[in-house]
Formats: sequence, C-alpha cells, structure tokens
Amino acid sequence: MSNTSPPRVIPLHDLRHSAHPMPAVEKNGAMAGGALPSDRLGRPLRDLRISVTDRCNFRCSYCMPKEVFDKDYRYLPQSALLSFEEIVQVAREFVGLGVQKIRLTGGEPLLRKNLELLIAQLAALRTPEGQPLDMTLTTNGALLARKAQALRDAGLQRVTVSLDGLDDRVFRQMNDVDFPVSEVLKGIEAAQAAGLGPIKVNMVVKRGTNDHEVLPMARHFRGSGIVLRFIEYMDVGATNGWRMDEVLPSSELIARLKTEFSMLPLQAFAPGETAQRWAYADADGRRDTQAGEIGLISSVSQAFCGDCNRARLSTEGQLYLCLFASGGFDLRSLLRGGASAQELAATIRAIWERRDDRYSVLRASLPTAPMATPGRRVEMSYIGG
Repeated sequence: MSNTSPPRVIPLHDLRHSAHPMPAVEKNGAMAGGALPSDRLGRPLRDLRISVTDRCNFRCSYCMPKEVFDKDYRYLPQSALLSFEEIVQVAREFVGLGVQKIRLTGGEPLLRKNLELLIAQLAALRTPEGQPLDMTLTTNGALLARKAQALRDAGLQRVTVSLDGLDDRVFRQMNDVDFPVSEVLKGIEAAQAAGLGPIKVNMVVKRGTNDHEVLPMARHFRGSGIVLRFIEYMDVGATNGWRMDEVLPSSELIARLKTEFSMLPLQAFAPGETAQRWAYADADGRRDTQAGEIGLISSVSQAFCGDCNRARLSTEGQLYLCLFASGGFDLRSLLRGGASAQELAATIRAIWERRDDRYSVLRASLPTAPMATPGRRVEMSYIGG
C-alpha cells in the first residue's frame, strides 16, 4: 500500500473578467458640489494601487503557487492590459477625487516593459492643491539592482521590497524558482544608493515555514534605515491553501521580538495605515532613533478595515474596492468606449460612494475562518498586495 499523499487540488475561480454592474451616471455630468467622495462608512479615497502586470518571476506559495501558475497558465493578452496612457487617464481622475498616493504593483511590476515611462507620467500629476503625489512601488527585488536608478530618475520616490527570510535555503523554497536571497539584498542596496527611500521590507510570516527567520530579519535591518514589516499570512484569493494554524499572530510575533529587543509602540503617521508601528528602545527605555522601527500588519488577527482608504486598479482596468473582493468594476470599457473625463470621474465617485467593504471585520465575527465562500475571491497576483 502506497504512503504517497494524493496531490493537492487547488480550486481556481478565474475572476479576472467578473465585473459588478456599473452605476448609472449622467452623460457629461459634473461632480455635484465638487466635494471629495466618502464611502458608506465615511472613508475617504486617498490611496490608489495600480497593478501593471499579472505576471511574476517568483512562484511564492502564498501568492502564485506553481501548481496553478504553471507553464500552461493563460495570462492576460497584451491587448487586454491598460496602456500607459489609459492608466494615466484613470489616475488623473482619481487624483481629482482625493487620491494622494499611488503604488504600482503586479504581479511583479518591474516585468512591465518601459515602466519608467509610466512612472514619469504619473509623477507629473498634481493634486487639486498643486502638490505632487506620493509615488511608490512594491517589488520582489529580483530586478531592482539593475533598475533602481532609472526608477528614481523617472520620479519614483520609494520602494517596498518583499523578502520572506535571509536564510538562502528558506528563501529559495518560498519563492519556488531557486532565486538567491543575495540578489534581492543587492537590489535593496541599489535602491538605497539611488535614493529610493525610506525603503520598506515586507516579510510574510508563515508558521512552520519561515517564522524562525523573524529575529534574524530584525537583527539584519535594525539600524539600517529600512523599515521591516511583518505581515500575517493572509487568506487572499483561493489558490494558496491558506490555513489558520499557519498564521503567526502579531501579538505572538512582537512577544518574540521582545525576547531580544526592547520595543515601544508608536502612533500611526496617518489614518488608513495598515501597519502598527513599533520602535526599538535604548537602555533607558527611550526610543532609539538610530535603531529605527518595525511594522506589524495584522490583517487576520486584528481587522483594520475601519479606516481603509484604498482602491485597486487591475492590469486590465477592473476597479476593486477591497483586497478580498470577488468582483470589480470595468473601467476599461468606459475608457475604450469614449467616455469623457467627467463621465469617468462621476463613475468612480459613484462606485466609491456605494462602497461598504470590510472583509476582515466580517471574517473576525464568524465562528470559523476563513469565510464560507473562500473560493470566490480575486487573486493577490492579479490586483497586488
């Protein structure tokens, strides 16, 4: 009798073309009163995350597991992707509605050809008050060493690098393409040298896989000027085989850090921040500004939907109002159907004002997790983290 375990079956619901009905707006109608929109829970629109590709050169199990995203997986055709001009057109209307920060994501955004041209166009946008946008990008760091200076020259201000451990064996296991951690570290160094900062490093912590890397990561980045953020392993999408027993709650993680470091809680910089901030303390119990700080993103154990001010635009122009959404709103059809700027802005406003998404809060209220229909959520690799 064979002891071989049966292959893991991962259900995949392709929601890339699943769109909600678009709200009706008056043709060429101007925005009423010019007031900035808020959703049904009173949350303003401040942050736009733009996915520029659905492709990635890693196969991390929590995002794009190789069992699903294999050589036969059908990515979006080039014709389906928003052009740089279309992305800028949409972004301009979002900025007019209150967006102050744009983050480029993927997939892996540095795989998008000539990305620097898009960054330069977005960096030229201004808020209604004439202020520049906060322009940032999230990357796995594999291509960062060769692209950092060009990104900075184009107008990018900051980068966030995903790095799930310093142990090369663990890192190669998690990215599942045998990519060495040394190359990501070179990318981070190049970003620092180019002036892309302050840099953030995101570590997804999965119990039993890389949680033993928490303290080594803290030691490595302490005093480097880089903000290390620990992210609870999340139930995003349906392909990562998420289990609650693989989540290391932030409360347990900070307790591990306190076995070696003195830590002080800090206030958030602004409403809508996802990370709880902690500073290293000196021998007198005061904040050690030279040592820096860390962040904890507790999307599973501590819901932070209450002041979420983020919208997400997929690489083919679907507007999503939550990382855990099951469908988007098709802005590409508006763009390619000849909608005016006023119609586009009015539609975005109407969509946002109807928003009441609060997945993490609802999940926390259930007797079991994840939610009852986990298979009906869009993948992180499609709309970015």
